[in-house]
Amino acid sequence: MIETATQLASVVLQTDGGAAAPGIPPTAAAALAVGLAAFGAGYAERGIGAAAMGAVAEDESLFVRGLIFTVLPETLVILALVVVFLV
Repeated sequence: MIETATQLASVVLQTDGGAAAPGIPPTAAAALAVGLAAFGAGYAERGIGAAAMGAVAEDESLFVRGLIFTVLPETLVILALVVVFLV
């Protein structure tokens, strides 16, 4: 049984005689990162967009603030795209 984080790290990093450990290919990991980030951003924008449109319907001066809050989760996807270019 693995009891500490150090033991867990040594088990995860073990390789068979210098051979590469089996795992997810880097391109698949990058695609997974971008996909999950896009899903999370869409989920966040769902509630933010509805609230922003309700606020703008009552007071038009809140348009810029609502737009900023709506666009803010998209930065997650942009940062995830950085991972694609780094891999």
